[in-house]
Amino acid sequence: MQAIILAAGMGRRLGEYTKDNTKCMLPVNGVRLIDRMLNQLAELNLSRVIIVVGYKGQNVIDYVGHRFDDKLKIEWANNPIYDKTNNIYSLGLVKEKMMEDDTILLESDLIVDSKMFRLILDDSFPNLALVAKYETWMDGTMVCIDQDHNIVNFVPKQAFKYEDTDHYYKTVNIYKFSKEFATNSYVPFLDAYVKALGNNEYYEQVLRVITLINNAELKAKPVGNLPWYEIDDVQDKDIAETIFAEEKDKLSKYMKRYGGYWRFENMLDFCYLVNPYFPPQKMRNELQANFGRLLTEYPSGMFVNSLLAGKYFNIKQEYVVAGNGAAELIKSLMERESGKIGVVYPTFEEYPHRKKTEDIVQFVPQNANYSYTANDLMQYYADKKIEQLLLINPDNPSGNFIPVADVLNLAQWCKKQNITLILDESFVDFSDNWESNTMLTNDILASHPNMVVVKSISKSYGVPGLRLGILATSNTELVNYIKKDVAIWNINSFAEFYMQIFNKYEKDYRKACEKFIVERARFVEKLKSVPYLRVIPSQANFLMCEVDKAKYTSHELTEILLNKFNILIKDCDTKNGLKGKNMIRIAVRNTKDNDALVDALMLL
Repeated sequence: MQAIILAAGMGRRLGEYTKDNTKCMLPVNGVRLIDRMLNQLAELNLSRVIIVVGYKGQNVIDYVGHRFDDKLKIEWANNPIYDKTNNIYSLGLVKEKMMEDDTILLESDLIVDSKMFRLILDDSFPNLALVAKYETWMDGTMVCIDQDHNIVNFVPKQAFKYEDTDHYYKTVNIYKFSKEFATNSYVPFLDAYVKALGNNEYYEQVLRVITLINNAELKAKPVGNLPWYEIDDVQDKDIAETIFAEEKDKLSKYMKRYGGYWRFENMLDFCYLVNPYFPPQKMRNELQANFGRLLTEYPSGMFVNSLLAGKYFNIKQEYVVAGNGAAELIKSLMERESGKIGVVYPTFEEYPHRKKTEDIVQFVPQNANYSYTANDLMQYYADKKIEQLLLINPDNPSGNFIPVADVLNLAQWCKKQNITLILDESFVDFSDNWESNTMLTNDILASHPNMVVVKSISKSYGVPGLRLGILATSNTELVNYIKKDVAIWNINSFAEFYMQIFNKYEKDYRKACEKFIVERARFVEKLKSVPYLRVIPSQANFLMCEVDKAKYTSHELTEILLNKFNILIKDCDTKNGLKGKNMIRIAVRNTKDNDALVDALMLL
C-alpha cells in the first residue's frame, strides 16, 4: 500500500497564511498540516508516499527534507502549471504510480482523526471513499449511497439541492484504490476525461463517470463521529483548531467563541440557555416560507418595532423599546445610569460589567444554596447609599426566585428610597405559575415608574439567533433616551416578523412552558442520582450543582465532559462569588439530551 498526497494548490482563500507557502504548510495549533499527515501515514507501514507539489513546492520539499527518512520513503512530483490546472492534472502526473500498488489518495488541506486511516485500511473492500453525513459547514463533492454503501451518484456543486441534504454524504477526500481498479478503470477513464474536457477539472469527476457506468465498483465508508475538517479559509482554520485542540486547551477555545456552536454538529450544549420546546414546527415553517422576502427587504424602524414589542407583551408602546438582544439594551441602560448599584452575587454579569468596580455594592448570600429573599435585600441595603438595585429573577446561575408579591414589596421599598429597581425577567417564564409572575403589565409599570424591566426573548422563547430583547418602564423619558441611543434599524426583518406572528402561537408557548416545568422536575431527580453532585433548587431553565471536590473540581468535570463526550457545561468558578466553590451550571434541555448528560455523568 502506498499513499498519494495532492499538495499543488495555491490556497488563495487563506490570504496571508498562504502568501509565501502552500496550504499543507499551514500550522494548526502549532503543527503544520504536512507534519501531522506524514506522522499519521508513518504508522501505516506503507511502501512509499508520493507528494505532488506545485505552488511554493520547493518550500515543502525543503521543509520535509530527510526528517521522515527512518519512517517513510517519500517521493516528489511537481505540477509546474498549478495555476492553470486543477487536481485532475496533479493526479494525472502520477497515474503510472497508481497502477504499481494499492493507493490511499488524500488531499493535503485535510486534518483528520488518525482512526480514519485504520477505518479505510481494515475494510476488506478494495475501493473505498471515506464519507461523512452532510452537515451545514460542508462544501464540495457530495455522494448518494445505497443501503449496501455503494456510491450510486456523485453530486457536483451545480446539482446540489438543499432539499436533498438528508440523503447526502460529503467525501472526506480520502480514498483507497486497488492497483487493479486504477489500471482497468480509473486511469483509462482519467485519460479519456482529460482528453475530452481538459486539465482544469477535479479527479472526483472521473469517479462520477465510473459510478454512473458501474455503481458497485466504489463503496462508501461512513466515518461516523470521527472528527475531520477541510481547511480552505481562515474560518476553517479557526474551527479546526478548536476541534483538534489538545484536551487541556479545548475548553478555553470553545468558551472564547461565546456561542456559534451550531458549527459543531455533534456537540450537546448545556451551557447556553434556551427553551427546548419553542418555537413549534409550524412557526418555523412560517418563518422559512417568508425567508426570501425577509432577506431582501429592509426592516421597520423603532416606531413599528416598539409597537410590535408592546403587542407581544400586551403593554403600551410608549413603555417599551425593542433591542438587538437584551445585551444592547443593558449596555445603553447601564451607561446612562450613574451612582452606586446594589448587585447580588453570583449573578448574570453583563450588568455589573458595565459599571466601575467602586460603584458596585455587593450582597453575597451566606448559605449553601445562594438563596435570598426580598427582605434580605431590603435589610442589607437599608443603610447603604445606592441609586440602583439589580435583581435577576430567577437569578443566574443560582436559579433563586423571589415571588411576585415580594418583588412588588421590593419595588415599593425602592420607590420610597428613591432607588431605581432594575428587574431582569429573562428566566421568569420558566418558574412555577409563570404566567402570574411577571411585572410586565401596564398597571404595575404605571405604579412603579422607578422600575425598569428587561427581558431577553432569546431564552424563554427559544430564538437566540434572532437577537431580541425588550426594556419596559413607565419612565418614558428613559424609554425615549434608549430609543435614541440605539440604532433606528437595530432589529432585522426576521426578528420583526417573528414579533409580528408570535401571537398566533401563544397557546403553543404556554404548552411549551408547562412541558418544560415537568421536564425540569424529572431532570432534577435524575441528576440527584449522580453521587458526586448536589443539585441546588432552581426556578430557571438551568441548574447549579456543587461538585464533590473529592471526585472532581468543577473545571476538571467540565473538561472531561467536553473531551470525552462532546458535552459542554458551564464551569462557574469564573463567576464573582463562586470562586473555589466548585459549582457548575447545567442548562435544562429536552428529555433525550438530559438523559444523555446524566448517562455521561454516571460513567465518570
